[in-house]
Parts: sequence; structure tokens; C-alpha cells
Amino acid sequence: MAKVSMALAELVEKGAQDEVVRDLLAHVAERLMEFEVEQRTGAEYGERTGDRSNSRNGYRDRLWETRVGSVDLRIPKLRRGSYLPAFLEPRRTAEKALAAVIQEAYIQGVSTRSVDELVKAMGMTGISKSQVSRLCAEIDERVNAFLTRPLEGDWPYLWIDATYVKVRQAGRIVSVAVIIAVAVNTDGVREIVGVAVGPSEAEPFWLKFLRDLTRRGLRGVKLVISDAHLGLKAAIAKVFNATWQRCRVHFMRNALAHANKGQRQMVLALINTAFAQETTEAAHEQWRVVADHFRTKLPKLAVLLDEAENEVLAFMGFPRAHRKQIASTNPLERLNAEIKRRTDVVGIFPNDAAIVRLVGALLLEQNDEWQLQRRYLSLEGLGAISDNQNHRLSAVITG
Repeated sequence: MAKVSMALAELVEKGAQDEVVRDLLAHVAERLMEFEVEQRTGAEYGERTGDRSNSRNGYRDRLWETRVGSVDLRIPKLRRGSYLPAFLEPRRTAEKALAAVIQEAYIQGVSTRSVDELVKAMGMTGISKSQVSRLCAEIDERVNAFLTRPLEGDWPYLWIDATYVKVRQAGRIVSVAVIIAVAVNTDGVREIVGVAVGPSEAEPFWLKFLRDLTRRGLRGVKLVISDAHLGLKAAIAKVFNATWQRCRVHFMRNALAHANKGQRQMVLALINTAFAQETTEAAHEQWRVVADHFRTKLPKLAVLLDEAENEVLAFMGFPRAHRKQIASTNPLERLNAEIKRRTDVVGIFPNDAAIVRLVGALLLEQNDEWQLQRRYLSLEGLGAISDNQNHRLSAVITG
């Protein structure tokens, strides 16, 4: 329990400014007060029972100052006697324990025993395991509502990337991929549209993930940007009639692996000459010149360039204003780094649900921030994709 408490304390400190934590803090406080009042009155809200010993009499407002900001509380009033939730005094200890309740629900896979222990540490008694389960289920509901929300309109660009975390499965500790999908709509605004946990190379996993996105309304996809995960390319062909862009940054790492340390700077510079071209035709022509240059001294690299030409240069067939963002999965790198920072605090997750719970909460917060920022891509380029039916889409994957 000591190690868990240390991890929770560190996570709370790192996320002290997170709005999502403050919102959930208010939600959990409200539910815990309702549970306590149920015990005192002998009945749930609106329930008629002969065992009732008291009744509710409205609410009174109180501002609760916490390390994550001010929280508006609505404290239930009773017709006979007074009620003050135990967690309000002492403030700092109780607030830390309540924040830990939230983090525990995220991290420990909704462990009713652990959450029950934390609730009791706050000086609250009589909270049953069924009530703790209800509380944690309500927290899950808030996160899942975001992850399963309907997607409206067209989404021309779709980025998919994975980061890896450790989880216990059948008594073993294994590494699993946390897949994140980000898309840009026709207003140039980006949103996080999906999250899943599973084996990154398995085609059935990718098929289910992409089909879930389409069932929620994802449509109008013209370009999918990702690393070359086995199974993903086939899944894209079955779900979307779209171009696949192989992440340029990941490809360059693969290419440099075919050169020794002294050759890598030269290899990087030559391949970049293809990316610097102004037109699709010029880029392909230069790519083949570079591949021919390596045929004698680095034949494996030349073969790699031959095989990857269309999929790495696919972004060149799209508006120039968008090429920097759509050439790689780099736009997701900062997001993945934040997820790794938070998940590293946990270390090993108890199950997949705990991963989705924590990552989903972080992504909900990030998605809200993106909605307040300026457009991610220019409308002019997006209009060209939608309006020009003869727009060239190179490397289109067909089923």
C-alpha cells in the first residue's frame, strides 16, 4: 500500500493543474456526500421506505479550496440535525485522500478494497463496497463518454500512433500498445477520436479499432498517417478508401539502420533532397536518383527505397500547406510523451481497463485544450481536398 500511496502522491503533484482532476474531485465529493446522507436518512434520494429516519432539505453551497483549484460543493441539508462531510476537516489531509480516491480508481483497475480503505482514511464510515463500485463506475462513465462520443462531419486526415506500457496478463507482465487516433476535420480543428489497447501488429486488432471509429461516424478520410505496423496497412484497405502515408520519421530510422555510423549523415542528406522537391513528380524522380546512387555500396538500402517510394512520398500529393504536419506522426509525439510521463509513475498496470481509464482522462483534457486553440490546418488546403475531385492521391490502398 505504501508504494501505491507514493505513486498516487507523485501523480497528483504532477497533475496539479489538470482541470479533469478538479472536475472529477467535485464529482467524487458530491457522490460521497450522497452516500453518507443515505446512511443517515436510511434511504436513497427520492426513495420511499419505512426505514427512513430523516429526510433531505435542499442544499447549501460552499467553496472548497484545493491544490487543483476551487471546487464548488453543494452540501446536502437534513430536516433534523446538521450535516458536514467528514472530508472537509482537516482540509489538506482529507483533500489529499480524496484526490487519491480518484487516482486509485484510475490506476488500480477499480479496486473496491483499496478505494474503500482510502474513503475510511478520510474519516468516513459506512460506505459499502457496492457504493464504492458505483462511484468508480461513474468515473469510468465520464471517461468512456468521451472515448465513445459520436463523430460528425468529414475527417480528411487521420494520424495513428502507439506508445507502449506494461500490464499484468494471466500472471505475466507483458508490453502492450496504447493506440491513439487523432483526426482533423474540415474546419481545420484536430481532435482525439480513439484509444485502444492491444497488440500493434495484429490485423484483427486494427480492423476492430478502425471499424469502431467508422461506426461512431468517422468518414471522409483521405490520408492515414502511421508507422508501418504489420496488419495496419491491410486493415486500412478494408475500412477506408484512403491513401496511407508511412511516417517519414520512422522510415528514416529504418533507412539509417542500413548504413554504418560514418555513412548516416550522408544517407540522411541525400534522402532529404527528395522531400525538398516542390512537386510530386520531382520528388519521385529525385527519390529514384537517390536509390540508384546506393545500389552498389548499400544495396539493401536501395531495395528499401524502391519498396517504400510511394508510401513515404504519399504526402506530396496533398496541399503544400499541410505537408509538414501530414508527412509523419510527429504531431502526436508531444501527446505520447505526456502519456509516458504519467504512465511511468504507475509502472505496471493491473489490467487493460486501468490503462484506458488513465490515458482516457489525460486525452479528454488535451482534447479540450485543442478546442480552444487556433486551427491546426488551413481551410484553403482542406477545401482543395474536398472540392477538387481530380486531386491526385498517390499510393492509394485498394482492397
